[in-house]
This record gives sequence, structure tokens and C-alpha cells, in this order.
Amino acid sequence: MTVLEDRIEMAEGSRELTLDVMFDCLEKMPIPEGTKVEIVGGNIFMSPQRQTHFEITFNILQQLYGTYTRKRLASDVRIDFPGNLNGFACDVAALAARSVTDAKGRWRYQDIEFVAEVISQGTAANDYGPKKLAYAVAGVPVYLIADPYQGRCHVYTQPKDGDYATVTKIPFGDDVDLTRTVVGLTLKTDEFPRD
Repeated sequence: MTVLEDRIEMAEGSRELTLDVMFDCLEKMPIPEGTKVEIVGGNIFMSPQRQTHFEITFNILQQLYGTYTRKRLASDVRIDFPGNLNGFACDVAALAARSVTDAKGRWRYQDIEFVAEVISQGTAANDYGPKKLAYAVAGVPVYLIADPYQGRCHVYTQPKDGDYATVTKIPFGDDVDLTRTVVGLTLKTDEFPRD
């Protein structure tokens, strides 16, 4: 039994299993550099970042930088979301001007205006499924999935009743018009690489 399994078993026995307990255990493990770690619905997911993933993430961050200051952007930073044990490390999160961190120094999901996730094969089901629903429940106004395997973006807007009312699919190479959203800009996708 690993230290993590032992600690989680103890927490479950005392009904204290929390994201903090899980992340504390993960921080003590020898996780390779460049590995993204998230907890989705109480399940731990680890995936190494690929070059394609990095390039798309960095490209989105660069484009948002004109509208959002560096202090209002986050990438691979833990943010806890509604639902059962949801501690996500969004590829890109853009925060409202009024944003402040909580008592533990973490961003609050209530302040997020935009989230982007870049698909990895091993975690794609999370991005299209439970994470999308958690973002909708959290009221994130704009959720963008960049899928280098399909070569297109999925833009989800209008969170309502635990899901998004609107989805728009845009092929890589076409612009993603977010001018009528809280983001207020157009994202270029012509430099997004494919896998």
C-alpha cells in the first residue's frame, strides 16, 4: 500500500477525505516534473504535458494577456470547483478584475470568467464530461476546449441548470469570436498545432 493509499484510507475511515488531504499526500509523492495533477470527482489524474499541449496553452495565454493582466491569469494552478472532490488545474483560467484569493491563497471559482482546456488523450473524457459540467455549475461564462486530435475548438457558453446551453465548434485556423462574451476578444487559432 502506498503512502497516499494509506493516508486516504485513514481519511475515509474518519470521514475526513478532503481535497487538501489528497493534495497534501500527492505533494509528498515523487511525481515527475512536467506532470499535471488533478482530482476530478475524487479520482486522481496525472498526465505529462506534451509540446503540442504547451504551444496551444501558451498561445491562448499570450492572446488573453492584452485583455487580462498577468495577475488575472492562471495556468496549471489548483482551483477547487463545486461537486465531489474537484480540484482542477485548468490549462488556462482568466479571472475577473475583482478577483481575490481565499484564506489559503487559492483563486475562487466564482471569479473565473474563462477557462480553456487542451485535450490530452488520457484525460479527454474529463474535459468533455465532468469538468465541463463542474465549470457550468460554477457559472464559468466561457469554457473553451482546444482539441488537437480533432483539429477544432469547442466553445461552451451560457451556463444554465448544470450544463452549457450553447456550444460552438470552430476548426483550427478559424477565429474564435468571443467579443460578445465577458472575455471580449477574438482568439486566433491558425497557429494551434495538431496531434
